[in-house]
Amino acid sequence: MRAEGRGRPADGGGLYVYAVVRAGTPLPREAGGVGSPPPPLRTVRAGTVAAVVSAAPAQLRARRRDLLAHQELLTHLAGSGPVLPMRFGMVAPDEDALCAQLAAAEASHLADLDRVDGHVEMNVKALPAHDSLAALVAGDATVRRLRDETRRRPGYEANVRLGAAVASALARRAAEAGRRALRELAPMARATAGGPEVPGCALNVSFLVGQADGDRFRATAERFAAAHRDHVELRVAGPLACYSFVGAGTQSPPAPVGGA
Repeated sequence: MRAEGRGRPADGGGLYVYAVVRAGTPLPREAGGVGSPPPPLRTVRAGTVAAVVSAAPAQLRARRRDLLAHQELLTHLAGSGPVLPMRFGMVAPDEDALCAQLAAAEASHLADLDRVDGHVEMNVKALPAHDSLAALVAGDATVRRLRDETRRRPGYEANVRLGAAVASALARRAAEAGRRALRELAPMARATAGGPEVPGCALNVSFLVGQADGDRFRATAERFAAAHRDHVELRVAGPLACYSFVGAGTQSPPAPVGGA
């Protein structure tokens, strides 16, 4: 085990950790880190892996400038090889503790780096298509019946029943379209990872996609969204650092359904 630039930050505030990379990965000259002014970047090495760090700011907050600096540094690092990104605000108490953590997880870090090498993360969220009420009424007999009843006998309870039926139908249509989108997009990915539940979101899935396939993935998702705009609002984000494919929680793409 070996550390580069060994020593604690002068202010004793710990080390801000941006990412884990393969040992020897060069630091980008054109990107800084968090803090104002940002302290110098360096690496802390343990065997065949290294952490990209800087001195932690005395008062670390999720300010726009620092959030963007964190993300831009990860993007620049990815230009030199695979990156295991840390989420904003990850601080190690000191270099000895960080070296110990790196050494203990060296094998798993190497496996994760091999997995994401040459890949990016694309995230897809499916939300109800709230602008498609006319199509919903035309295609859902229950909603249509409740709408007609509300027109004949307007009142608070009738409006509540209609509103609940509309919300349920919109969510159901979005979930069905989201599952179809997942089946169509998953074969383009090396792996998928379900994201946390998002209020009002029927689907939140990330895809590990080859860097050369990012544009094709987005184009396919956008075509699907256009063809199903009456059922779902599909939001595509990426290319992103591979946050969702570090450690457990990833899956191989599901097998195509119906031979598609």
